[in-house]
Amino acid sequence: MKRTTIKDVAEKAGVSAAAVSYVLNGREGKVSEETLAKILKAIEELNYIPDFSARSLASKRSSLIGVVIPQTEDQKRLLLENPFYSDLICGIEAKLRQHGYHVLISGVEKGHSYLDLTMQRNLDGAVIMGIYQESFYEELKKVDIPIVLIDSYINDDSFKKIRIDDELGGYLATKHLIEQGHTNIGLVTGVIRKDGVVEKRYLGYKKALSEANLFYDHNLVFEGQVSYEYGVEAGIEIAKRQTNLTAVFVTSDMMAFGVINGLRQEGLQVPDDVSVIGFDDISLSSIFLPKLTTVHQDIKARGMAAAQYLIDVLDGKQKPDGGVTLLPISIKERETVRRIKR
Repeated sequence: MKRTTIKDVAEKAGVSAAAVSYVLNGREGKVSEETLAKILKAIEELNYIPDFSARSLASKRSSLIGVVIPQTEDQKRLLLENPFYSDLICGIEAKLRQHGYHVLISGVEKGHSYLDLTMQRNLDGAVIMGIYQESFYEELKKVDIPIVLIDSYINDDSFKKIRIDDELGGYLATKHLIEQGHTNIGLVTGVIRKDGVVEKRYLGYKKALSEANLFYDHNLVFEGQVSYEYGVEAGIEIAKRQTNLTAVFVTSDMMAFGVINGLRQEGLQVPDDVSVIGFDDISLSSIFLPKLTTVHQDIKARGMAAAQYLIDVLDGKQKPDGGVTLLPISIKERETVRRIKR
């Protein structure tokens, strides 16, 4: 079948091709209400679908925003298996769609190039999650598009950063357990890498212990992949060690779910035997039983903030900004932490 063109729509509506172009590009104010009605009717009757490739060549804009999720650990997992990413992308996509942009979601294997992705796809902008100061970071500076980093502690004015205070979050989580009477507190975490999100949460944990004059015991730190499966392993290990540990701070909600089920497998109950606090407040945290006490962040709001920044830069409403936008966090109390009397 022959593809319907702007000229076909214009002929059907009895108007100029320029008038159709105005309408398709969101400039309806350039035409009269009568002309607009004719064009919309013709588009519907002809089932016209805009040719985004041709529009991209003409305007040198693709209306595509890349969302890049790097694999920073040696594992092959589905990108959206962790609901944190699903919630974040919901915020990004909703905001971009309102302004006529489309989202391209991509994973990049550990050590692979970001440069090829952005250049080959002709992206207008990109949101990149969780990258570290590594060799491939320098190549991002070669890409002449606005880029937002989420969950990254790279301090460089080349890119916009949208963060929460992860160290404060780790501190608040641990302090909450201490305030509930717990003194033997374990940590289940992802791999601790310098200047990464996990390290910041770990430092917050240590800071709260130190402030309360509690002994930091490295044997109570369980470090592995950020996944539900590792959480289960850690929960089983905690139970088998039969320590006097009464509470655990887990640096992600998905791992916290695993820890709770690992403890259950060994006959321990949460919070009666061991209290658990997570981090992120993903959508499942209020559904999982028992409902998870966690460090709350508005994940969708972070995605929307990243999208809004890109929209404003691309539309010329603001200049590229290499600063940091810090969003608030708080403790969300539910059912997995019990108070114990000292």
